[in-house]
Amino acid sequence: MAKKNITLLHSNDLHGDFLPKETDNVETGGLARLAGYVSKVRLTEKNVIYAMAGDMFRGSIIDSEYMGLSTIDLVNLLSPDIATVGNHEVDYGLAHLLFLEKCAQFPIINANLFITFNNTRLFTPYMNLTVDGIRILFIGILTDEVIASTKSEKVIGAFVDVEEAAREVGIICDNYRTKDTDITVLLTHIGIEEDRKLASLLSPDYGVDIIIGGHSHTFMERPEVINGIPIVQAGCGSSVIGRLDIEYDTWKKKITDLSWICVDINEFTAPNDEVMIELLDRYRNETDAKYKRVVTRFARKLTHPERNQETELGNLYADLMQDESSFDLMFFASGSIRKKELGPIVEYQQMLENTPFDDQIWMLKVTGAQLRRIMLHLFRDDAWTGHTEFYQVSKALHCVYRKSTHELEELTMYGKEVKDTDSYLIAVQDYHYLSFNDFFGIPLEEVSENMKPRVIATKINNIIEEYFTVHQGLDAHVEGRLTVLE
Repeated sequence: MAKKNITLLHSNDLHGDFLPKETDNVETGGLARLAGYVSKVRLTEKNVIYAMAGDMFRGSIIDSEYMGLSTIDLVNLLSPDIATVGNHEVDYGLAHLLFLEKCAQFPIINANLFITFNNTRLFTPYMNLTVDGIRILFIGILTDEVIASTKSEKVIGAFVDVEEAAREVGIICDNYRTKDTDITVLLTHIGIEEDRKLASLLSPDYGVDIIIGGHSHTFMERPEVINGIPIVQAGCGSSVIGRLDIEYDTWKKKITDLSWICVDINEFTAPNDEVMIELLDRYRNETDAKYKRVVTRFARKLTHPERNQETELGNLYADLMQDESSFDLMFFASGSIRKKELGPIVEYQQMLENTPFDDQIWMLKVTGAQLRRIMLHLFRDDAWTGHTEFYQVSKALHCVYRKSTHELEELTMYGKEVKDTDSYLIAVQDYHYLSFNDFFGIPLEEVSENMKPRVIATKINNIIEEYFTVHQGLDAHVEGRLTVLE
């Protein structure tokens, strides 16, 4: 038989989205229904592979309470055939990640995390999977954001730009893609923009057929084809799954037909997996007993709809961090706020799930000229792709930026124009301090000449919990602190 069919399912950025939600009286998502859909496809289709493109961890108290061990346990039951590392896989430390890998009953691949002193890779860079005689080569590629998470681990490095990643793909394909390889798939966690760049840089001689991506949480209606390579990504969480149906001609040795859809996971498309429900209940009962207590009541539900704009929750968090502090301005990372809405009743579990990255806080001194450079860097064109970090700012700052001219039309602190010779104390989270140059566009060494940076708080959730507990009826609004003119 010349033609064979393969169904390639894929998820990315699960982020602890374990439990179902109800939308318009319809139960959506949750690991039980996701597992049910995967099982249903495995029963109805002959040749099925399920791949995960990074970021299984974070976002759920079930995950953080057990430092990822619960997630590995749950994903083991989900039974992916292959997975790659995402940037949040290193949140509990590289040593712990390597321990979690030993607990995984599925292979985890990554080509570009390595030990610096001898260039030894930390993970298997690739894996061949064979279904119905079709041999598929998977290669794992990770975003350079992992560098920020591992600054304290000096022996760890990575290929940090897409050009080097493309060269690494070429090395692996040249060495391990053989005449027996039928299909080559890149399993990436670098975001849709970087996937596009990567695809454009790949030589046709490498033979890469498909890129399955993650990190940017991109919901797609159809594959993007760059340099002849289809790129797909399945949003985030457990409410959707990507499905590639591939027709492969064994005589011509090539894909002759490929279709892709993003399937909604709900009570109409996916049955519940009862074994997964039982395991989830076990973890949920443990965490509910510890974390289901009310810490505050907001005046109303507050929102954080997009990362790259001023938001209600963003203003709330930036202001509470700055309240009664010794610094002038808090840069609170938009990506640190994980929920799109919170309240009006806020339980301790919800509080922790919304700000799971319990960083310490650093205080630094910047001049007015440096603050202007920082703001211009934050508003650079890449900021609107959703791939780069963006920041919520406390109430002292007011900024007006025009996209068309790439200029700051207004920049004030405490109602007064920022002058180059002014100086301000700013605060940032540890993750962002460790990669200050990347995130703020100024070398940390330059800023450190103004004043030696110092830690002023050890855990942000200590501050958030105390503020929430003391202040009931909190409210926040979008005030035009960050105004972007088209």
